[in-house]
Amino acid sequence: MPDTITLTPIGIVRSEYKDPVGVPINPVFCKGVKGQIEIFPEYAPALKDLDGFSHIHVISFFHHSQGYRLVTQPFTDDELHGLFTTRSPRRPNPLGLSVVRLIKVEDNVLHIEETDMIDGTPVLDIKPFHPQLDHRSDVRLGWLGDRLDKVKKVGEVIYDQRYVPGGRRKRGD
Repeated sequence: MPDTITLTPIGIVRSEYKDPVGVPINPVFCKGVKGQIEIFPEYAPALKDLDGFSHIHVISFFHHSQGYRLVTQPFTDDELHGLFTTRSPRRPNPLGLSVVRLIKVEDNVLHIEETDMIDGTPVLDIKPFHPQLDHRSDVRLGWLGDRLDKVKKVGEVIYDQRYVPGGRRKRGD
């Protein structure tokens, strides 16, 4: 196995979020938040037939993420947990995974809603969402349980202030 892996962005996100302040923690918390994904021209042929899908998985690179800790205190709990049991953007490989609504495909631009990505976010891959393939009915939530009630609301957008400049930092995050 190689020590390093090289990934090449296929496009870039355009959104109303110009920095990490107020960015939603998940697309489910940003109904109606519009954005675009500009696919680089050399990858545009790969968009053929994508307009038939209502939702897509977007794999991105958290380009504002700095550092990580293997044990962290997530916003939904007062206890420390392993990084891989959280959705923290601060990771050894800061990759994002978002399921967004695809409104339309126009040339090499994807018009999307439920956007939880910062303007300028590099897009590494796109895959169609399929409810039968992406759904699981026998799910355990571990320590998370029903802790989403601790999420802070800012206007219509729910976000975690610890990952923004000047945001309150808790131990281990």
